[in-house]
Amino acid sequence: MSSVVLDKVTKVYPGDYLAVDRLSLRADDGEFLVLLGPSGCGKSTLLRMIAGLEEITEGDLWLDGQMANHLAPRDRDVAMVFQNGALYPHRTVRGNIAFPLEIARSDPSLVRERVTELSKALHIDETLDRRPGTLSGGQRQRVAMGRAIVRQPKLFLMDEPLSNLDAGMRTELRMEISALVRSLGVTTIYVTHDQVEALTLADRIAILNRGVLQDVGTPAQIYNDPATAFVAAFLNSQQLNLLAATVRTPQNQYVMLDFGPHQLTIAWSDPRAYAISQHTGGQVLVGLRPDGLAPVPETYEGPAFYGRVRALEYHGHEWLAYLECGMPAVPVPEPPDPRGRVNGEKNGTGKVAGLVRRLFPQRKEERQEQEQVGQHPNSGIHRRSDLIIRLGNRPVWRAGDAAKVGVDLSRIMIFTLDGARIDPPRR
Repeated sequence: MSSVVLDKVTKVYPGDYLAVDRLSLRADDGEFLVLLGPSGCGKSTLLRMIAGLEEITEGDLWLDGQMANHLAPRDRDVAMVFQNGALYPHRTVRGNIAFPLEIARSDPSLVRERVTELSKALHIDETLDRRPGTLSGGQRQRVAMGRAIVRQPKLFLMDEPLSNLDAGMRTELRMEISALVRSLGVTTIYVTHDQVEALTLADRIAILNRGVLQDVGTPAQIYNDPATAFVAAFLNSQQLNLLAATVRTPQNQYVMLDFGPHQLTIAWSDPRAYAISQHTGGQVLVGLRPDGLAPVPETYEGPAFYGRVRALEYHGHEWLAYLECGMPAVPVPEPPDPRGRVNGEKNGTGKVAGLVRRLFPQRKEERQEQEQVGQHPNSGIHRRSDLIIRLGNRPVWRAGDAAKVGVDLSRIMIFTLDGARIDPPRR
């Protein structure tokens, strides 16, 4: 097994494109770490730097306690599984899996034994004499995994290995990957943009955006206690309800979140109350997941919103309701662009600053132009004023009905206008 430590790692591509910005992260021995984020966030670049396929511009990479910045890929004892499998088309399945051992000049009897044993574990033992072109997508990915596993490396790197498969095959192979990797106890770093994969596979999840690490934690920590509004919105199967509210403390009796037509009150006994009260008179962003809202009867006296059902959606296993309630939804704040750091806005210095500054001479002017248009909850740029509510498999409303929804105050998330958590997440 092997540990991986990234210490303030930065990657600048030719053309001065900043892909990863001062990222620090650790994967412990035997850990299954998932790198999650939107396309272009730098997660595959990070994986390739660990594998030695990309050079590190700044920062340090440590593999099992050894500085690895300048180690050749073959000296890192790393196996990588790519999105398309990258199999040798002229070799059979047996030949593809055995190839790493043949290159290492292992004993032929040991090679045959290990290939046979591994093919059974991966359920491809009946395909050993076939070529990749005759296999299904799921079978090809199993062969690619077998080729990576057969030489028993210290570290597995997987770059979206399931993205080209259909939904049913993804589910099946995801379960097999999880069981197999954990039985081997090998440290694994897995890249995906699929939230379900991240939640079901990971021991810990690291979420990236624009080359910057946004949050790290267990799946439960990241989902229930996200560090930013971006993380809360990205790790969500349905769209996050994100609303702007003004903080008030009427006669210092309680903390109120004033949405205009609706209000929520938070008792001083709530551990979040003091942090929220520091924003009295100002605006905050309130995040509500669809499963934190529930239909309640008119007689319900707890925290609730009123509205009218605009539409219902059937998703097979559940219904979603869209409730118009007069509170414009706010776009999710994007994290600060790291390129601003190297354009004199935040003391940009050093080699990266010099490289990137040349490419973005208009960054400050662009930012001022965006501010004039408006990137703020009060700017008039809002989504339609719908709350999304999960209803289970039986809808209790019809389109056009008046509705009342209860709010689980323990599950609301409070952020500053730039998307940072007001009460520090627990890690």
